[in-house]
Amino acid sequence: MENPAHVERQVLPVDIACVGFGPATGGFLSTLSRALADGDPAFESRAVPGMPLQVVCYERADDISFGVSGVATRAHGIRESFPDLDPAQIPMAHPVGHEKLVYLLDPLGTSRRSATLRGLDRTLRALRRILPLHDEALELPWIPGFMRKENGLLLSLGQFNAWVGAQLMGSGQVQVWPGMPVSEPLLEEGGVAGVRLVDQGLDAAGKPESGYMPGMDIRAALTVIGDGPVGAVGQRLDEHFGLPEGNLQRDWAVGMKMVVDLPEACVLPAGTVLHTIGYPEPEIFGFLYVYPNNTASLGIFLPSWLHSPVRASYRYLQHWMQHPYVWQHLDGGTMRSWGAKTLQESGRRGEPHLVGDGYARIGEGSGSTNVLTGSGVDEAWTTGTLLAEGVLELLAQKRPFTRENLEAAYVQRRRQSWVEKEGRVAEHARDGFQLGFVRGLLGMGLAGLTRGRLHLGGRPRRAREHVPTLAEYYRGRIPAAEIESIRETCASSGTPLHEALMERAGWPPVRYDGKLLVSHQDALLLGGKVQAPPGYANHVIFLDPSLCEGCQQRLCVGVCSGQAITPGDGCGVPQFDREKCVHCGACLWSCTQAREGDPERGNIAFRAGAGGLHSAEN
Repeated sequence: MENPAHVERQVLPVDIACVGFGPATGGFLSTLSRALADGDPAFESRAVPGMPLQVVCYERADDISFGVSGVATRAHGIRESFPDLDPAQIPMAHPVGHEKLVYLLDPLGTSRRSATLRGLDRTLRALRRILPLHDEALELPWIPGFMRKENGLLLSLGQFNAWVGAQLMGSGQVQVWPGMPVSEPLLEEGGVAGVRLVDQGLDAAGKPESGYMPGMDIRAALTVIGDGPVGAVGQRLDEHFGLPEGNLQRDWAVGMKMVVDLPEACVLPAGTVLHTIGYPEPEIFGFLYVYPNNTASLGIFLPSWLHSPVRASYRYLQHWMQHPYVWQHLDGGTMRSWGAKTLQESGRRGEPHLVGDGYARIGEGSGSTNVLTGSGVDEAWTTGTLLAEGVLELLAQKRPFTRENLEAAYVQRRRQSWVEKEGRVAEHARDGFQLGFVRGLLGMGLAGLTRGRLHLGGRPRRAREHVPTLAEYYRGRIPAAEIESIRETCASSGTPLHEALMERAGWPPVRYDGKLLVSHQDALLLGGKVQAPPGYANHVIFLDPSLCEGCQQRLCVGVCSGQAITPGDGCGVPQFDREKCVHCGACLWSCTQAREGDPERGNIAFRAGAGGLHSAEN
C-alpha cells in the first residue's frame, strides 16, 4: 500500500469551507444563508462558475447535535439573529427564571479546604440560627451582575444546534456534512487554501489497510475554523503561526454533566438556575438548570488551576450530586444522558491570530469565551455573525479573502463589538485563582465590579505547573509508603488509582442506585452511546514513550472523561481505547510532561477522529 503522505487525492473546489458545527458556525451560516437567499443567485461561485456560492461545513461528530452541553446564556446575539424567537420552538429551551448562587459546605470533612475556608464553614455552622443555612449550604443573598443570566435562555445546546441546522439545510444555501472529520488545514504560501478530510481504511496505528481511502482535499477561497478548543485544524494553525505576542492559552477546564428526569416530588420550576461553589473541592463549580417537563441539566467544572493530581471528574460529579442541598432535588431522579467537554478558559488572553490569507477563526477556539461571566455560547454565536457580515461585505465588493481584507471586514467589527468589550473586562478576572480559591473569588469580584480596571493575581502558569506529586498532595493524610502500596495494588488489579486514593482519604464509596448514581462504565452505556467506527486511526497519541515511562502523576488516566485512557502495563505508555473516548480533550491539557521543544504543550497529541458521544441532549 502506498504511503498516505504521497497518495493522489481527490480535490473538491468550494468557495467557503467551514470546520466544525457549533454555535459559532451556526451564527456564521445563519447570517450568510439569509443573504444568499436574497437573489438568484446573490453571489455566483468562483469555484464552480455558473453555480451559486458553494458553502460547505464539515463536522466531526456523526450528527450536528451530538456531544455538547446544557447552557444558561443571556442570548443577546442569538436573539438579535432571531428577533421573533419563541423558546417553545426549540426542544428543552426555556427563559431563565429564578437564579441562585449557593455556597456548599463540606458535609463529609474530606474536601481539601484551606484554613480560611475551614474557619468559614465553622463560623457558618455556629451562626446557623441567624443565617439561612440549610442542608449544609448557604444561599447567598446577592448575585453579582456579571454572573446573572436574567432575561436569558436555558438551552440544550445539542437541541439548539439541531434546530439551527434544520433551518440551514432547509434554506438550500449551504451544506452541512456530519461524520466528516477534518484532519488538517492546507497550508500554502503563508496562508490557508482549504482543508484535508481524514483518511479512512486505517488501522489504529494509522497504517493503511485493504480498504484505504485517502481523505479528500477541499480547496476553498475562505476556510472558517470553528472547531473548538481541541479541534485538529485550530491546533495546527496555532502550532504553525503561533499566538500573538503576549497571548497565552493556559487556563482550561473539563465540564462533566448529565441530563436527568427530576423526581416527581421536585418543586423547582422550569427556568431555575442554580450556581454552586465550594464543594466537592473548593475550586469546583457546579450548576443545575431546570428545563420544561421536569427535566434538568446539571454538572461540574474542574479547572486547570485545581491544585490536585487526582482529577476524577466523574467521581467528583457523583459526590457533588449527593451533597444534601443538591440531592434534595435529585433523589429519585433518573439519568437521561451524560457527557463531557473541554473548555478553553483563557478567554481574550488566549486569542489566536483571528485571520490570515484565506482563513478566519470564530468561536471558543478564537478566544471568545467570557471567563468572568462563565459564558461562551452567545459570544461564540456572535463571532460567527460578525464574520458573516464581513464576508458578505467582501463578496459584494468582489475583494479576495486576504489577511488585510479580513482584518478590515471581520476583525475590526469584532474589536468594536460587545464581545470584545466584555472580553477585555474579563481578561484578568481569574488570575487570582493562581493564588488560591478565596483570592480567586475576590479577584473575580474586583474585576467585575471595576469593569476590569482592578484584579488580583499574576501571569497564569501552565496547567502542569499546578500539579503536586501524590505524596505532596496527601501529606499528613496518607503516608508516602502507603501511596506506593496502593499504586502497586491498583496496577496489578487494573483498578483506578484515583478512586482508591479518594476512598483512603475519606471519600465514601458511591452507593449505586442504577438510575442516577451509576458506575462510570454504565454511564458510557446508558448515558451517551459512545461509538467509534472502524477504519480510522487513533486520535489520542502519546508522542514520546520515555516521557510517559517517567511520569508519576498519570493525570491523563484520572482526568479521562470516559475511562478511555488506562495505566497500561507497569510504568509504560498508557493504553487508549477509542471505543470509550467522548472526544472531550481533557487529556490534552492535563498532561504533566512537556513536549520537547514546546513547553506550552504536553506529550499527548489530540488529532482528528470519528465517533464519540452520541447524545442529542447533552
